[in-house]
This record gives sequence, C-alpha cells and structure tokens, in this order.
Amino acid sequence: QVQLVESGGGPVQAGGSLRLSCAASGYSISSYSMAWFRQVPGKEREGVAVIRYGGDKTYYSDSVQGRFTVSRDNAKNMVWLQMNRLKPEDSAVYYCAAKTTWYGGKWADLRPVDVKAWGQGTQVTVSS
Repeated sequence: QVQLVESGGGPVQAGGSLRLSCAASGYSISSYSMAWFRQVPGKEREGVAVIRYGGDKTYYSDSVQGRFTVSRDNAKNMVWLQMNRLKPEDSAVYYCAAKTTWYGGKWADLRPVDVKAWGQGTQVTVSS
C-alpha cells in the first residue's frame, strides 16, 4: 500500500516560485502515473499536472501550462512539482496522487479517477 506525503507549500508572492515534493513509501511508485491536484473551498478538485510511470510523458492543464513542471525519480520514490510565475489564482491545497491508469496524455489524466492513494495536501498561498 503506497502512502504519499507532500511538502514544500507555504506563502509566496505573485510571480514567485515554489517547489512541491511528494515522498512515497510502502510501495514503489514506478507502477503509477503520478499526478498533482489542487482544491479551493467550493470548487472541485482540479488536476494540474500528471507524469507517466517512466517519466517519459507529461500532461498539464491549460491554466498551468508553461509555468508548472512535474518530474519524478522512481529510484528515490519522489515526485516534484515546480511552480513558476505563480498567480493568486494558484492558491489552493495541493495534493499528490498515484494513479493506476494512463489515458494517453489527455484530459482524463487530470481527472480524480483511478487513484490508488492521495497525500494529505500542502497549502500554497500566493499573495498579490
């Protein structure tokens, strides 16, 4: 049973950068696509980035494309989300997720489906 723990969140000014980390334990993440979601009160959990099992493919939501980069190191059982040029609308609780299915680098990969495990989340607050 894979367990995920996020870290790296915190307050940041608009235009700044943060790097979130997701540490896995209990099972290798090599079998999973790894995704990052975010959620604010009153809204659905939104997928922002996903990376295929081997790290050869990535997919991003339109809102973060060009600003966020997801990466992984299966040997370290780690996943990261580099967030650049942050905007106030990026403020949310960010969650790491292990997904069992790769849909081919399309919208379904950013949906909260086929999730084996969720992290507890880390707060990102972007001030203007």
